[in-house]
Amino acid sequence: MDDYKLLIDLHKQGRRQGPGGDAETELALKLSMIDRDATLKIADIGCGTGASTLLLAQLLKNSHITAVDFLPDFLDILNKKAENAGVAHRISTIERSMDDLPFADEEFDIIWSEGAIYNIGFERGVHDWRRFVKTNGLLVVSEITWISDCRPSEIQNHWDNEYPEINLASAKIRVLEKHGYSPIAYFVLPEHCWLEEYYRPMQASFDDFLNRNGNSEDARAIVAAEGHEIDLYEKNKAHVSYGVYIARKLG
Repeated sequence: MDDYKLLIDLHKQGRRQGPGGDAETELALKLSMIDRDATLKIADIGCGTGASTLLLAQLLKNSHITAVDFLPDFLDILNKKAENAGVAHRISTIERSMDDLPFADEEFDIIWSEGAIYNIGFERGVHDWRRFVKTNGLLVVSEITWISDCRPSEIQNHWDNEYPEINLASAKIRVLEKHGYSPIAYFVLPEHCWLEEYYRPMQASFDDFLNRNGNSEDARAIVAAEGHEIDLYEKNKAHVSYGVYIARKLG
């Protein structure tokens, strides 16, 4: 099994494929000032196994959510969870890359994306997805963000290498304004969104993951890399998190 398949095997076991939390998804809805009784069309881009998709479907009972991910393994899990939760009629899944979306201009009232826009880069996502949002519609995204202006070199070097577009919230907000959005809210994901919601469940799955994959050298390398990232976060959590950005598309 190659590294790509191993990473899918590890992450599909988790409820979330990145930092986040139900309370934070609901806070983003509240700050968006969305009418929860309205009939809305929402695209959840980079939905993973659907933690946010399912919650949106439960909270917005008159809306329909198009959940997009390029990994069929993740979408299969999402579809099963939606059936079990009784919300499958409010969710459609599309297996598609986020840089090749099949949507019409101004098709959606809201584009939602938690922990995924980095796959194509924040600025490209903000720019490319804008045309799919109705005028006065919303963009709600979470993005890896520096939360202090000075950082230890180990965390600076790690994220500069992993994602050179990482920056302060002020820079991310300027990108939104540059591409025709009016920012209306921003908040930082708290520590529990990283540890309790993402890293601790992943750590608890390491042994099963290694056993499933014959304790191979490649599998052990992935566990070591994930463990290194967890250690870096725990030592440097005062300097980095995900920011949640909520912005309205201008005419």
